[in-house]
Amino acid sequence: MCGILAFFSARGDAATQRDAVAGALECLHHRGPDETGVEVVSAPRAPGADETVEGPTDAVFAHKRLSIIDVESSHEPLAYADGRYLLTFNGEIYNYLELREELVRECGAVFATQGDAEVVVAGYHHWGEQVLNRLRGMFAFVIWDRRERVAFGARDYFGIKPMYYMDSADGVYFASEKKALLALAGPRPVDAASLSHYLTLQYVPEPRTLHVGIKRIGSGELFRWTPGGGVELERWYRPVFRPAPVDDEQKVFDRIRDTLRDSVRVHMRADVPVGAFLSSGIDSTAIVALAREFNPRILTFTVGFDVDGYSEISVAQDSARHLGVTTIPTVIGPQDMMDALPKIVWHLDDPVADPSLVPLYFVAKKASEHVTVVLSGEGSDEFFGGYTIYREPLSLNAVQRLPDPMQRGLRAVSRVLPQGVKGKSFLERGTTRIEDRYYGNARMFAEAEKRDLMRRNDGSVRYTDVTAPIYAECTELDDVTKMQYVDLHTWLRGDILVKADRISMAHSLEVRVPFLDKEVFDVASMLPVELKLPPRSTATKHALRRALDGVVPPPIVNRRKLGFPTPTRVWLRDEMYEWARDILATSGAGDLLDLDYARNLLEEHRRGDADHSRKVWTVLVFCVWYGVFVDHTIDPGIERNPSALLTKPAVRAAV
Repeated sequence: MCGILAFFSARGDAATQRDAVAGALECLHHRGPDETGVEVVSAPRAPGADETVEGPTDAVFAHKRLSIIDVESSHEPLAYADGRYLLTFNGEIYNYLELREELVRECGAVFATQGDAEVVVAGYHHWGEQVLNRLRGMFAFVIWDRRERVAFGARDYFGIKPMYYMDSADGVYFASEKKALLALAGPRPVDAASLSHYLTLQYVPEPRTLHVGIKRIGSGELFRWTPGGGVELERWYRPVFRPAPVDDEQKVFDRIRDTLRDSVRVHMRADVPVGAFLSSGIDSTAIVALAREFNPRILTFTVGFDVDGYSEISVAQDSARHLGVTTIPTVIGPQDMMDALPKIVWHLDDPVADPSLVPLYFVAKKASEHVTVVLSGEGSDEFFGGYTIYREPLSLNAVQRLPDPMQRGLRAVSRVLPQGVKGKSFLERGTTRIEDRYYGNARMFAEAEKRDLMRRNDGSVRYTDVTAPIYAECTELDDVTKMQYVDLHTWLRGDILVKADRISMAHSLEVRVPFLDKEVFDVASMLPVELKLPPRSTATKHALRRALDGVVPPPIVNRRKLGFPTPTRVWLRDEMYEWARDILATSGAGDLLDLDYARNLLEEHRRGDADHSRKVWTVLVFCVWYGVFVDHTIDPGIERNPSALLTKPAVRAAV
């Protein structure tokens, strides 16, 4: 796992940016504290040019390395094919051994390292852009072809690893985290549309960021860049659900189990210790149960709170005993949460108002004291139908099958019913298309509420701006699978994977997610609705649970999902009330948000008039973000130890 930063000059003067890029790279130190590499790449010389005269330079490549595979070698930036290519790579390729063997056997490839990064650039040399479809893993990388003067790069299938970019007249920058680009760009205005989406979704959706002029390469996207042109983006992978009838259910269950077992096996490839997160649910427990088949002594880590109903530690400990593995618990309190939030927000780059970030921060910190890599259970719910809300279309079938005139009549009835009357919400949802009703797991502020909260909101930005193009790609699917498809492109990318990457890397810990494997998705994508959400049942992920029966402890097979629950609701009424009140009173974000409106929400929450905890938390996280990244009134308290600077030529000559 690593941090990458690259600059490609449109003017042939990349060398002038070498020191600035090297300085900005230090913002990514946490992603790779083991080694630092910075190289300037010269442009091809004209025939007969005087080689004693310094020529133009095309690029600066910079890299922070967390050494996991081929620890003693595989230094980056990494050159290949006699220096024709230079690579900076972030991620892990789990089938690199198989690809390496194929490249040697079929293409005569020669390797100087034993790592997975060189397989990526060798694959690009021999297979071109089609190398992407052969990679099994998580990745974000940049390759410069000195001969053709073309930059090429991509993000992985599901967006596990991040990539930001900033285009300008001088050239283009790419980085693992936005903060490195901000260090180069200086102050940037807040993007009002992105703020509006954040207040609805609790995260900023791809490809946007909260800073104008800085964007993300989308999940499953590649890019190309040449000195004479801008960034050309292309989607190289789109997950396709293709539900099909099942003749033999047991064969399906067996295939799910066997595919997941193989994914866990390859995800454990490393030259450093590998552990696992363990909560009370089936996803992480399944990963641990399968991982111990390959390492019976695997260490696991769990987290909880000293508040009734908000700790998974006891269940995780029972599962660990059943599986015969050790689990190391961490208990956190409200002061821990308050103290850590500025650091967490700094690592996130853009605000994510998911309270589970806090327990994840502390369990990752504890894990990093023992291992360098952990396995985690992200992606299972989106692949296999794990969210309770996915049952909603099944419950609304009776209404949605009615003729349109009857639906319009029921919709009119729902409008005149007072708020809180039983059946009002059911009629509203049942007479509203899924495309207008569902936009993800998190639903913070409604459009009417945002008109009161936001200082600048003309109502022109809506959640459908994000979801409409996604729905347009899956018109042939049933409503349940449409919801999964939307979550794959929004919630998973914007919340789940952002927090998994940033919060683990905050502690120089690599998180691997065996569910988010293209082979696992191929199996999950074919499941019909009745095998995900069986009729006349409240269960979710039915096929996965059946597949894991006998693998995970019996009490866990049908246990409902919790996912590191956080007592924000409780603490904002008591221990964290004054802290929250102080943030709202001193924040400089009042030019963008009506903080009096937010204070009223906090007071109503404290009195018990309503549960506004998630809305208040959404505003608090933004205020902390504003203080860290905009007016710099909040010091996140980031400390760094220097990493070794690799000794390499200041300028690498072109071939």
